[in-house]
Amino acid sequence: MTRSLQTFRMQWRGIVVEIQYEADWLGTLRAPRVGHLSITAISPECAALPITETGYRSHFIDPAAVEEAGGPVAYVTAWLDRAAQGAAWKAHEDAARQMSLF
Repeated sequence: MTRSLQTFRMQWRGIVVEIQYEADWLGTLRAPRVGHLSITAISPECAALPITETGYRSHFIDPAAVEEAGGPVAYVTAWLDRAAQGAAWKAHEDAARQMSLF
């Protein structure tokens, strides 16, 4: 079985993010296909993202959803942007901007 792993790097709000994507993670070459996204904050290392507090996220997905979004980078960018609209991420960003006296 030959694997087809694609690797991309992008910047999202000052964080360098590495995306690894495999459209046919199971290697079956038949329906239903299962894709896999591996999303890692590279710099700063292990930086929180709105989809993970640890800087790493493994996500199984229908490859058609990735294709419809315009590819792995477009899919992850849209996912991060959507998740960043939530109250938890906004609170995280506000806390990061505040200087701590203690």
